[in-house]
Amino acid sequence: MPARRPWPVPPHRQGAGTGPVDPAQAEEFLRLFHADNPSAGPARPRIREVTAQIARFGTYVHTAAELEYGARVAWRNSGRCIGRLYWRSLRIRDRRAVETAEGVARECVRHLREATCGGRIRPTITVFAQDRPGRPGPRIWNEQLVRYAGHRGGDGVVLAGDARNAALTATALRLGWPGGRGTDFDVLPLVVEAGGAPPLLAPVPDDAVLEVPLEHPAHPWFAGLGLRWHAVPAISNMCLEIGGVCYPCAPFNGWYMGTEIGARNLADEDRYNRLGAVAEGLGLDTSSDRTLWKDQALVELNVAVLHSFARAGVTISDHHTEARRFITHLEREERSGRVCPADWSWIVPPLSGALTPVFHRYYDDVRLSPAFVHHPRKSEHEG
Repeated sequence: MPARRPWPVPPHRQGAGTGPVDPAQAEEFLRLFHADNPSAGPARPRIREVTAQIARFGTYVHTAAELEYGARVAWRNSGRCIGRLYWRSLRIRDRRAVETAEGVARECVRHLREATCGGRIRPTITVFAQDRPGRPGPRIWNEQLVRYAGHRGGDGVVLAGDARNAALTATALRLGWPGGRGTDFDVLPLVVEAGGAPPLLAPVPDDAVLEVPLEHPAHPWFAGLGLRWHAVPAISNMCLEIGGVCYPCAPFNGWYMGTEIGARNLADEDRYNRLGAVAEGLGLDTSSDRTLWKDQALVELNVAVLHSFARAGVTISDHHTEARRFITHLEREERSGRVCPADWSWIVPPLSGALTPVFHRYYDDVRLSPAFVHHPRKSEHEG
């Protein structure tokens, strides 16, 4: 497929937003792409073409094959992700022609439906319009496509929901969101900014959010805690960076590892903080940390997560299996002569870390490109 033609920079927008692409970064990526894809032919003609585009427009446009390759390699290079063994399976939804907030919101809902696949979660990325000199691409303020509101009381204390999202909840309320039902699991609307216009609030339809009510295989009382979690962890606030080009709106997902939900989201004191409730149900002695009541409650909470997702037919992995898969991925990368970047503090699971093979070794914590990165950008519409 031929490369698309870059858009001219409108005179009234020059100097605003993002700067020009670095030709050296573009060349580095193109050499990598052509080396890994011999059928694409020699790199030199494409490098000349891209260099000319950057000189004229300040940017260039990836071919469909370059975008697909770049997105998959960005996942492969994600040093904080333990689940990279299947990086080649990432599905790419090319929506670069979509630049409006309404279009982005609509495609994000479709992303969720397609990625959910009735519970058989499919790793998926949807790539929207790129940044151009003076014309930033769209972006999503939400950390993930599905996030639960954090409802604050008059004193600012979170009374219900996910405390991590209290600030975004306040922003959504300021922008006109009615506020949901005030429960622990009210799905926040998407906040999408595009074209310099005020951000759009876009509710996420119920049928696009598969949720799993949590129960325990040995403790019937557990279901009474009313815990649940959504099935698709779709990160939506990171930039996909390929060869100097930034795609600021490129939501992507894999599937959950159980400890992400059971040992962090529902257990962290600054999130749902439910270990005390689980310990009470188990009848544990919580008078001292030395009784290890937190450890026991944490294990049973994670048992409930894995059991419930399996019973609902929703893809999820346990941390022991995922750790072994990561070692397999690491060994494959080393045999291929590639560095496998990894951040030990993220790769080692937050439960029984020393029992997994990823604990007992060092890693190269380096940044490679393509990559998923955070590019903080203050909006004039943010309070």
